[in-house]
Amino acid sequence: MRVNVWQPQAGETLLARAPVTFATGAAPPVRGMRWFRDTERNDIQHELQGWPEGPSFIPRSTGNTMARRLFKGTAKVTGVSVMAALSAAGGNIATPSSADSGSDTPDDPANEVDDFPVMWAAQGTIGRTLPWQLDPGRVNQKYWRTHLIVTDRRIVVVELPYDGKNLEAIDDEVIWQAPRTDIRAVELKNFKDGNDFTIVFSDGSWCRLSCRSRRQLMRYLMRAPVLLTAADLNQPQRKAVLDYAEEIEMPDSVSPVITQNSCGHYNVDILLPSRLTSSFGASEESLVLDGEGRDIDPSDYHTEDY
Repeated sequence: MRVNVWQPQAGETLLARAPVTFATGAAPPVRGMRWFRDTERNDIQHELQGWPEGPSFIPRSTGNTMARRLFKGTAKVTGVSVMAALSAAGGNIATPSSADSGSDTPDDPANEVDDFPVMWAAQGTIGRTLPWQLDPGRVNQKYWRTHLIVTDRRIVVVELPYDGKNLEAIDDEVIWQAPRTDIRAVELKNFKDGNDFTIVFSDGSWCRLSCRSRRQLMRYLMRAPVLLTAADLNQPQRKAVLDYAEEIEMPDSVSPVITQNSCGHYNVDILLPSRLTSSFGASEESLVLDGEGRDIDPSDYHTEDY
């Protein structure tokens, strides 16, 4: 039963929605752990206003073979790390070859092997305003989930009950939000499973989050998109979009999210309300069109199409 589903304001476009939490360490010394730090690397979890008590961790010894192998970085790199600047003025933005690739080599040993901060925030910064419900150590995820919602104006965190036997039950409560202008950059963190990413805020504070469907968020979180309407497309492209919307039975209340990639292809994402679940968030129906309105096979996608 859908009691309360978060909706964008008039003129605001919903771009993506997926479950997120603070990330969890993967290297042997910090596996299963996380810390909340100030810029001097002090533990600040007891200073965070309104936060309930949570677990405290101590890194394990690094004297085992696996830890030494991680420190030396001998494992093969299978992922990429990409920094994308988000600002009101725009700028050059790198696009990942894959938003879900993992790596066996830490890119940042100080923050992925020696330590594993998921909040890095001086007193009075945006990072310290993040909600405690994002912490798996403070919330029983058998019963509660947190979703990150991305729009063309802001990012929003909602908390909602979770029932494994009724995934379509949605009762959103907004627990945090920030305008996109508060985001300086987003960086993929591929060690170890390719689920993590860091949001750097305009004041230099940052957080490390984890999402099993990271690609869905990254398309719209890593850059502020220029949104198009069907009227901006040529006739074959418009027909392709309308035919696809009819095929998937898109309701009148929904509009396709259309963006043009730098390679000239067009991404069309349609978020169907019927496919929103507490477990996976908003699942999109998607197609990629060329300049002639042809639906491109995934095997022919360009890097930017991801």
